[in-house]
Amino acid sequence: MELNADLSQRAVLDSNALAWSPSPMAGVDRRMLDRCGDELARATSIVRYAPGSCFELHSHGGGEEILVLAGSFSDQLGSYGAGTYLRNPIGSSHAPSSEEGCKLLVKLQQMHPADYRRLVVNTNESQWLPGMVQGLTVLPLHSFGSEHVALVSWAPGTKFQKHGHASGEEIFVLEGVFQDEQGSYPAGSWLRNPPGSVHMPWSEEGCTIWVKTGHLLTTRGPDE
Repeated sequence: MELNADLSQRAVLDSNALAWSPSPMAGVDRRMLDRCGDELARATSIVRYAPGSCFELHSHGGGEEILVLAGSFSDQLGSYGAGTYLRNPIGSSHAPSSEEGCKLLVKLQQMHPADYRRLVVNTNESQWLPGMVQGLTVLPLHSFGSEHVALVSWAPGTKFQKHGHASGEEIFVLEGVFQDEQGSYPAGSWLRNPPGSVHMPWSEEGCTIWVKTGHLLTTRGPDE
């Protein structure tokens, strides 16, 4: 299956408008944002666990990146509430579940093979830093090589200078409305700006976004 699989192309989706597709495990459904492969795939998805649902023990040959959007997500290493950011490195395995139900942003098969550190960040207890312009605050989540992941909060009326992303940029809007020259993107919007793209973003009403940059030229494909 290929869905927004060409990383050289811009992609924009309102995840709230997408249909839920069943996963191989009952009670776990997905809204697919991009995908290259079948069940073993390089993929970005919104994943929903019904209360009491679970997934069998499995490994991640290309790694797994998760942001808990709502509810509580668990595995044999702990429980992770809304606002938790996790990275399970290449070769790791777990048996995830959710007693109360949850919704996640999940990226699979997209880690650098040398990025082997497991990471858990509770963003509700982390320190935000001043951004590059007035009105921006930033919560760094992860960096490896050219890849950087952060949460960014935009105060109402904040504007950022025109800039480019040599290795691409990916955004998921968590709250409010994010904007640039090509449109307005409410909460639940997913954007992928390809390597070499340029824009001048702003937010009239304010917003919070998850942002990943510098990864689209080095993303792993599905394992053989």
